[in-house]
This record gives sequence, structure tokens and C-alpha cells, in this order.
Amino acid sequence: MSRAHACSAVSEIPVLKTNAGPRDRELWVQRLKEEYQSLIRYVENNKNSNKEGTRWFGKCWYIHDLLKYEFDIEFDIPITYPTTAPEIAVPELDGKTAKMYRGGKTCLTDHFKPLWARNVPKFGLAHLMALGLGPWLAVEIPDLIQKGVIQHKEKCN
Repeated sequence: MSRAHACSAVSEIPVLKTNAGPRDRELWVQRLKEEYQSLIRYVENNKNSNKEGTRWFGKCWYIHDLLKYEFDIEFDIPITYPTTAPEIAVPELDGKTAKMYRGGKTCLTDHFKPLWARNVPKFGLAHLMALGLGPWLAVEIPDLIQKGVIQHKEKCN
């Protein structure tokens, strides 16, 4: 990531004003509110949806050997949501791994979908990212890098 890109990304996230930790009882509550607001803004900057909120776009990334690999993601909210989990697509990786369906949709059938089914309606989109996409990236990206299927953008230049 270039310095200019990093500075741009950081400038879009609110800075925290309260210097407090969990031991600072009253101030900690204020700090926690600031943390949540900052996290929400960060997520808002990295995702987008259509007007109806049924089609989502954004970025995901994976750090490997201190290099950041960034990918576009997209998914549609199924008509049977929340009973049915959305299928996340990483179009850039379409056809590069066996654990993917046509159109770059990640294969979450074996591990994530049963977990989702047991937790309907308590799980939502954040759970999809953390428990579905996150582990998928953790398994697939290092394997694709090792096989030379994907390379870091700075190494390609």
C-alpha cells in the first residue's frame, strides 16, 4: 500500500479523542463509543449497496508475509434471507480455486452454511464476513500465493 493511499484511508476514519482504557470506568464508556463510531465509518468506507440494500459491493483484504492483498467482493441478499445466507463472490479469483462456484462465488457450503442455519435469525452480514469470508480467505489466499496463481500487485510491477 502506498503512503498516499494509506494517508487517504486514514483521513476518512474519525480520530479518537478520549484517552482511556477499561480501568478508566466512566471515560472508558466514552472511548468505546468513539471506537464503535470509528469502526462503523471504516466499514462504511469499504462497502456500498444498491438503494434497496439487496446488492452489496466492497473490498476485502488478506495480509500474507506482511503484504496486503485486496479484492473486490459482491453479494446479493437472497429473497429467503435471513433463512438463506448470502453467497459472497470474489470475481477476481473466479476459476482460480476449486473452492469456488461460477461467477467467483466462494464455497461456504461445508463449514459456514450449517453454522448459519443453526443461528437464524441471530446471524447477519457481519457474521457472514467474519465467519464465512474470513476463514475462506485464510485458507485459500496463502494456497493461491504459494502456487503462484496470484501475486502481490507491487511484485507484478
